Formats: sequence, structure tokens, C-alpha cells
Amino acid sequence: GPVFGVKGGGTGGGACQLVPMEDINLHFNGDFHAITSAHNLLAAMVDNHLHFRGSPALDARRVRWPRVLDMNDRALREVVLGLGGTGNGVPRQSGFDITAASEIMAILCLATGRDDLRRRIERILVGYTADGQPVTAADVKAPGAMMALLREAIVPNLVQSVEGTPAFVHGGPFANIAHGCNSILATRMALHHADWVFTEAGFGFDLGAEKFYDIKCRVAGLDTAAVVLVATVRALKMHGGVAKNVLAAPDPAAVERGLGNLEQHLAAVRAFGERPIVALNRFYADHPDEIAVVARYCAGAGVPFAESDHFMRGGEGALELAELVEAHAEPESVPYTPMYRLDEPLLAKLQQVARTIYGARDVVMSAQALKDLKEIERLGYGNLPVCVAKTQNSLSDDARRPGRPRDFEITVRGLQLNAGAGFIVVLTGDILRMPGLPERPQAEAIDLVGEEITGLR
Repeated sequence: GPVFGVKGGGTGGGACQLVPMEDINLHFNGDFHAITSAHNLLAAMVDNHLHFRGSPALDARRVRWPRVLDMNDRALREVVLGLGGTGNGVPRQSGFDITAASEIMAILCLATGRDDLRRRIERILVGYTADGQPVTAADVKAPGAMMALLREAIVPNLVQSVEGTPAFVHGGPFANIAHGCNSILATRMALHHADWVFTEAGFGFDLGAEKFYDIKCRVAGLDTAAVVLVATVRALKMHGGVAKNVLAAPDPAAVERGLGNLEQHLAAVRAFGERPIVALNRFYADHPDEIAVVARYCAGAGVPFAESDHFMRGGEGALELAELVEAHAEPESVPYTPMYRLDEPLLAKLQQVARTIYGARDVVMSAQALKDLKEIERLGYGNLPVCVAKTQNSLSDDARRPGRPRDFEITVRGLQLNAGAGFIVVLTGDILRMPGLPERPQAEAIDLVGEEITGLR
């Protein structure tokens, strides 16, 4: 989906990217197709269960399992199913999420093996009976066939950089609508094959990294030796109030104004008991005076800092950063401090994340969110970690507030129980689990010229 939208692919660029770039960004071994198929197979079996009035008797008004598609398509967010007579199923309202937001994607990335994958699939909540009893994927007898579809998808994929550095690419849950981390299996496999393993958690520390610690590391028993916080002059200028179409113009004052955003992220790293290292990802138009603003700030804040010119120069351009990480990594890993205890009330967990990571004043729960919370606690899932679905464009839940917003509230409009994945999705602001294409989608620039795919980025 994002490849054809506004974000582009996820393989890096220039002299520092993963290959085969076209395969990874498009079909790549069929993993996303398998996840999409497994998710939609369960949806089909749920509707079949409804049609034939299987036991337990699902209430058509309380089915909560949507369908998914790996494409940005706003027209599918809300749909009505089962129209056209009794032979076409039971009419009901539903919708589509993007595949990256599928609970199957999260389950695949958090499973520790095939047995764990099956257990997680079995406990997926698909809906309720008329008297409020939960109905699971196991109740509609879907897990076996779903496992068959995911047989190969659970295996991590080995690729390499253009310089031959090995890399595992496995899973793709967005951090603005999901938990934003690659699979536990890939991370553990990498740790068995190398002395140093880097894993990305995005978007931003406020989303991907918070979930990396509070969900992935908690599940897998992982810990970090170092945290590299990647910043760019362009992003800091945007947070300093510069419009996207004039970012190439030098503006050290705007970089200075945007440093509050970096400051909040650094505080969030320290809140986990970790020491941050700042890597400045160089762009061709970055002016030395702009870079100097960031370097001075980091020196004053006592934060190790390095420029990284890997886009232009490959590994050679990241040597300073590599040496800095080696010098400042923990010689023996000091356990990170989770943001909250699992036995805390859900609102307390959210308040801790919002106040410490985002810099918010408080969390406001809508009437629907309170209703959802009551249902989650009734089912006995109140002790799960939270997975906040929030815009990546702001520390707040309002994409129009760049920089370091202060004195703001996070508004929770709803909660979604992902019993299989093992977390509670918290929907904030106007975040959507099915993105739309922009006015000028990247798809307009993509083509097949002979045997070569062009326009991918």
C-alpha cells in the first residue's frame, strides 16, 4: 500500500539500501499475501458461520473481525456485506483495514514459533453471541487452515545491503496503527548469527520504540545495548515551522526552533533507563550551519552525536556512527525499565505513556472508549499492554501540531482487543487503520519499462 501512496518503500536508498529492492517493496516471497489471505479466510469462515447458524451462535450485530487489503483504499473503510438475498450471506456493516494493521500481522511478528502462532490464532476474538459471550477463531474452526496459509510466511527472509551486509526483513506492522516492529523470530535469529544486531522500530521513538520495549521486548525477553535516535535537519525544520516545499533552503533558526521535538524524544529514551545516541542522517541540501545547530545542542545535552552520510557513501559514511555506538553501548546490558506494569489499570498505563513519552497533560476517554474498556475488563484482558494508534506527524494526537506541543490532551475514541496478538489497540485522534491515497499518489510515477520497474522509492 504505502509504496503506491505517499510513504514509499522500506528499503533505504542511495548507497545504503537493501536488495532486491523491487521484490522487497512489492510481493517479496508472498508474506503479505499470505497474511492477507489468512486474515480474510477467517473473515469468510465467520460469515459462513453466520450464514449456516453455527454454534456458538454469532450475533451479526456484534461481529468485530474486518477484512484486510494491502492497499491504501479509503473507499473500503466502511462497507455493507451480504446484500443480494439470502444466498449471499447475512447483511451487516463491516470494513477493511490495511494488511499492516491486521492482527494476523501482529501475531506473526510476536509469535515465538509455530506452536505459539497457532495458540495466538486460536484465541483471536471474532465477535460475540447475543448474550455477550466471546466467539473465537477456534470456535469457527479456522486456525488449521490459517496455519497452512502461514506455513512459509513465519520463516524470516534473508536479504542483503548493496554492500553485502546481511539483513532479515520479516513482518511489517506500521507503528502509527500497530506495534511497529519486525518479528521476534527474525531478531532472535539475527542474534544467533552476529555480534551486533540493529533493529528498527518506527515511526519515531514515541510510537515504534515505545511499543518495541513495552510489547516486543516484554514478550520476547529482549533487551538493548544501545539506542540510536535518528534525526534529520529536514524533520527539525518542519518541526520548526518550515513548509515541506521549501525545506531545501538553509534555515538554522528553524532547526533551532525544532529542537524541542528532539528533546522530548531524548527524554523518552532516558525514561526507559537507556542512554540515547543521536545519528544525524545527512541530506544533500543540509547546510553546515544547520548541522552545527544539532551538534551544539547534543554536546550541551551530553548526548553522543555523529553525522551519518550513508546515503551518499554507504558503509564508509557511517563509520563515525558505528564507532560511537561501539564506544557508548552498554558493556553488559542493563535491563530497561518498562513504561508501566501490566497489572496497572488501563487508564494509568495510557497516562504514563502519554505524559512521559508524548509530553501530554492527560488522557481523555470518550464514552465509546469507556464502554470498550468495561467490555475488555469483563472478558479478563485488562492486564494486557497497550498499543496506541496515533499520528506519526506529531507528539500529540493532532497531525497539525508539530514541534513539541505542550499542555495538550490525548483523546481516546475507542479500544480494540487483540487477544491473539496480546495487546489492546488504543485509537486516538482521527487515526485510521485503512489509509487513503494522496492527491498525487506515488503510483503515478511507477511503471514497467521493458523488464525494469521504474519510479519506486
